[in-house]
Amino acid sequence: MVKKILGELHEFTLPSILTPLCMIGEVIAEMIIPVLMGRIVDLGINGGDMGYIIRTGLMMIVVALFGLAAGVGGAVFGSRASTGLARNLRKKMFDNIQTFSFSNIDKFSSSGLVTRLTTDVTNIQNSYQMILRMAMRAPASMIIAMVMSFIISPKLASIYLVAVLCLAVVIVFMMGKATKYFKEVFEKYDKLNESVQENVSAIRVVKAYVREDYENDKFRMAALNIYDMFVRAEKVVTLNGPVMSGTVYTCILLISWFGAHMIVSGELTTGAMMSLLTYCMNILMSLMMLSMIFVMITMSQASAKRIVEVMDEKTSIANPENPVMEVKDGSIRFDHVSFAYNTASEEPVLKDINLDIKSGETIGIIGGTGSAKSSLVNLISRLYDVNDGSVSVGGVDVRDYDMEVLRNQVSVVLQKNVLFSGTIYENLRWGDKNATDEQVRRACELACADEFIEKMPDGYDTYIEQGGTNVSGGQRQRLCIARALLKKPKILILDDSTSAVDTATDAKIRKAFAEEIPGTTKLIIAQRISSVQDCDRIIVMDDGKINGFDTHEALLANNTIYREVYESQVGSSGDADFDEKK
Repeated sequence: MVKKILGELHEFTLPSILTPLCMIGEVIAEMIIPVLMGRIVDLGINGGDMGYIIRTGLMMIVVALFGLAAGVGGAVFGSRASTGLARNLRKKMFDNIQTFSFSNIDKFSSSGLVTRLTTDVTNIQNSYQMILRMAMRAPASMIIAMVMSFIISPKLASIYLVAVLCLAVVIVFMMGKATKYFKEVFEKYDKLNESVQENVSAIRVVKAYVREDYENDKFRMAALNIYDMFVRAEKVVTLNGPVMSGTVYTCILLISWFGAHMIVSGELTTGAMMSLLTYCMNILMSLMMLSMIFVMITMSQASAKRIVEVMDEKTSIANPENPVMEVKDGSIRFDHVSFAYNTASEEPVLKDINLDIKSGETIGIIGGTGSAKSSLVNLISRLYDVNDGSVSVGGVDVRDYDMEVLRNQVSVVLQKNVLFSGTIYENLRWGDKNATDEQVRRACELACADEFIEKMPDGYDTYIEQGGTNVSGGQRQRLCIARALLKKPKILILDDSTSAVDTATDAKIRKAFAEEIPGTTKLIIAQRISSVQDCDRIIVMDDGKINGFDTHEALLANNTIYREVYESQVGSSGDADFDEKK
């Protein structure tokens, strides 16, 4: 796990090496100053040698400046290395997420991925910076200070040694107790992010149903869970402060007591005593730093594991060794296809599907909620792979295509219409980044989007807010259809994507498709019979199976489900929903 994380340093390896070297330089400077202070007292002040005091004082200034420069260098290089590592980790995770199939994405919640990309990476960044600066500085400072103390007075230095050993035992005990809390707390962040994400994205629904109090309580509980976990961990960790302070003051008292006796007996000089007290603080503060390093490492372990999980996740759908690089036409064939989102499921979502669709045909797909209409079309562009059987496009199994080639020839307008922040032009050119203004406008005409775009103050340069919140549901649908048309696909899939437009506009869109893109195979999923009755053929889905596949007239005569839905919708002026047949 550590190797995987550090493997993302790349161009920040040099700053990672320079940081600890700078910290060692700072430690050396700090260790020299107490010795020089002791000499000023013993040889300069006691000896009345002002020249020696000045020379040694100037030397202390030079050493202090060197230590300052080394400390600043350590801070600069450490910040550069840690922020660079964080940047590379986020990029590595994000790049890998882009390769995920839908089944991979289903494995991680969106809130969980957000937590990993933000909070978890920030924990690694902070830990890495502390490790670079303190993990080298603290041991080096403690060891050098201990050695210098033993050189000055082995008897008094033994007090430090006993204190260090006692503190080490206490710190290990405290860290062991705190570890389990830190491991749990980051899982709670997922719940917190989930609450925020749902509330912000669905704020209109929250306000429409006056559920602000419920959402506030939900968020408060998620925040309270994190608070409780951190409090439990911090209660253990904060014991570190009193224990450390008690040890420091005890050491100072013991050194002062025994040191005073040694000065009186002539075994120790006053300057040496001052140096020992300074080294005492250095040793114990170094131990304090080490304890904080252990805390950060403990916190970052859980984060590192979660990050590596995303980095190591392999897409369940990959290109074949020698992929087919051209889609011949828009013909589609399902050959005894069965599919389940979870391979462990007892019953598949799609069951023994057999279909033959000719290139250029317009196919309607109708069925009740949960009848697997969307699951059926998701297999065409290989968003998921079948469990049994095969799906072919242009006479070739979709698993034999280069995925980019296949998906560029299969445009999908999903049920949930997504627009991105940017102008209308920028959103539409997701379909074709090189599309001219004329091509964009023509696609909008086919999708009946031009009529409302031209009424906007800035026309096609109108800025779309994040999620398309400043346009209506029907307008979002028409913009998404225009975006899909710009790809000039061989297969166009409309997954209930005209549900928010009126019947007249729906008819205009279908008429434009028939006249302008006759060679494109069109699959139209709908709840309204009026949206599919003019299709060449219509698929009736029921519980993951094909209940009927024929023309409108033939299904009306021979298919009970289709006839019941038709009669119910015609009887309700065409406004009834498919599920109302029950």
